[in-house]
Amino acid sequence: MSTKTPKLTVVGAGPGDPDLITLKAIKAIESADVVLYDALINEELLNYAPNAEKIFVGKRKGCYAYQQEQINELIVSRTKTHGHVVRLKGGDPFIFGRGAEEIDYVQQFDIETEMVPGISSALAVPAYQGIPLTKRGSSESFWVITGTTKSHKLSQDVCLAAKSNATVVILMGMSKLSEIVSIFAAENKQDVPVAIIQNGTTKNEQFGFGTIATIENVVLDKKLSSPAIIVIGEVVNQRAKLASIYKEVQEEIVS
Repeated sequence: MSTKTPKLTVVGAGPGDPDLITLKAIKAIESADVVLYDALINEELLNYAPNAEKIFVGKRKGCYAYQQEQINELIVSRTKTHGHVVRLKGGDPFIFGRGAEEIDYVQQFDIETEMVPGISSALAVPAYQGIPLTKRGSSESFWVITGTTKSHKLSQDVCLAAKSNATVVILMGMSKLSEIVSIFAAENKQDVPVAIIQNGTTKNEQFGFGTIATIENVVLDKKLSSPAIIVIGEVVNQRAKLASIYKEVQEEIVS
């Protein structure tokens, strides 16, 4: 048994770019005795814990390395035997990351817990493409919705969001794209702009732009797949304007 105090720190790793991680998160990783990490984190971040035990507990394309119950038990056992366990999760652990569930579970064993927020992919990925989720005159609010619920169905919140003028960001929704498009089309929103961004903020980033009426064809043409974020709303059209402004500024600097 370890003489160290059993502790769990749930850490947000950000959206993919290893530079998009907080200083507090880095300090937590550096102090870890064990790092349990998910599939969507950038593995360069593991270099901050060269001497820690590292265990991959994520899933890729529905293939689970560990079930959630096993992860919970692993956290408890490693805190008891090793001390400080860092649970490294992509994006922000409290936004569809099950971070709160893991903290709730381990607290019943009198294990010290801490949470370090991360930059959510729901915000950062559109921003990297120059898409503002809110913009005066275009969008007064935004929804962030999971595309796949616990029952593996599309969230009914998508139906509510489709009736609004808000920007809609859907995570884990690529397998439900046809259903999403049908819902928005039923609200006469065939011409609403859509962006799909795969592997956002990473060197493997790919993207496609279209409308509710065309986005499925865009996905086929560009061979886009998960992990990807779907952004629906008039703000998607702001990307071209921001890109052109950036180009003009760069040209002025050069001249």
